[in-house]
Amino acid sequence: YLQLFFPAHQGLPGEQDTSVSSALKDIRTPLPISVLFSVFPRWKNYWVRGVLSLAMISGFFLIIYLGPVTLILVMTVQIKCFQEIITIGYRVYHSYDLPWFRTLSWYFLICVNYFFYGETVADYFGALVQREEPLQFLARYHRFISFALYLAGFCMFVLSLVKKHYRLQFYMFAWTHVTLLIVVTQSHLVIQNLFEGMIWFIVPISIVICNDIMAYLFGFFFGRTPLIKLSPKKTWEGFIGGFFSTVVFAFVLAYLLSQFQYFVCPAGYNSDTNRFTIECEPSDIFVLQEYTLPAVIQNTLRWKTVTLYPFQIHSIFLSAFASLIGPFGGFFASGFKRAFKIKDFANTIPGHGGIMDRFDCQYLMATFTHVYIASFIRGPNPSKVLQQLLVLQPEQQLSIFHSLHSHLRERGMLPPAAGRPE
Repeated sequence: YLQLFFPAHQGLPGEQDTSVSSALKDIRTPLPISVLFSVFPRWKNYWVRGVLSLAMISGFFLIIYLGPVTLILVMTVQIKCFQEIITIGYRVYHSYDLPWFRTLSWYFLICVNYFFYGETVADYFGALVQREEPLQFLARYHRFISFALYLAGFCMFVLSLVKKHYRLQFYMFAWTHVTLLIVVTQSHLVIQNLFEGMIWFIVPISIVICNDIMAYLFGFFFGRTPLIKLSPKKTWEGFIGGFFSTVVFAFVLAYLLSQFQYFVCPAGYNSDTNRFTIECEPSDIFVLQEYTLPAVIQNTLRWKTVTLYPFQIHSIFLSAFASLIGPFGGFFASGFKRAFKIKDFANTIPGHGGIMDRFDCQYLMATFTHVYIASFIRGPNPSKVLQQLLVLQPEQQLSIFHSLHSHLRERGMLPPAAGRPE
């Protein structure tokens, strides 16, 4: 630019131009990256965010490679998110001196996790529970034990109330329970999605990441129109560009992952080998099917049919939610931080803030994925029915056997003599 607007000085022979020409020589010399960052501090932030984003994405792929057991590390993320939000409450309400309150907050976290993860173990690992006597007792009275643990914490809270601090203590009691609702409940749904098949874990997380990146890039290069006052940097151009990019990305990713049993099979526990298994006959949504295109598209593209995995169609709805509704999780987090005049939830990840800053949209997406599976995907699960039958008394199991046998014989599915119970 200097050469364009300030051409070299044409002076007398031997005369030196010490202004522009010397500056040009300095600019032609490669600058160290630290000097570049000092001149353009904005680029330093982009560099740090970019490097750490690549590191986090690499870690995500490593976790996927290690399998579903390692993905239980979601619980570690949950604990860190809980700690970040609770710490904000302590700082805002200056509640460090309240008796027992920090202990009670973590106690309630343990109680809620015991309840949710106990339910998961009973649902998905019934064979293991039936084989171990202590687990049978815990599974049978799980909800009563969970309620008793919560009641103990509730009573401890009431006993810890201090005169002149009642309002503050109830503020923090509500703060803890809202945090548990936002963080623990939804992280539990992430785990349940995982057990339905790793594809239900990978695709929702990936499309939220894709939408975040693409919306940022479109907003950076083309953004002109502000989207929402809670996040002044968000633009309509980024919002729209992120939507279309995410739909395309989800469609392609769904096609790639649907080809492998490792991603589509639910995680199960084999009691004979004492190992987790990811082997199954893929369900219909992960089998290629031929679809007839609408007449308008046939006339335009000259295609009559297209072969797709049904999951690719489901991925369009997932990506639409991630692009249109998912960002509101981020807006909610932005409003929360503005309400308490903080920039980030924590400084855990340089350039990104806290763990909660990276998972504000993920939790909302996990809830939608769980509801979507329960509403449109999941049918009756024979393995869960069998696990419930195994808990019954032998007389009850025999009664169900006779009833089922009679029902199948009446429908003609069993020959009268072949299936006669002894």
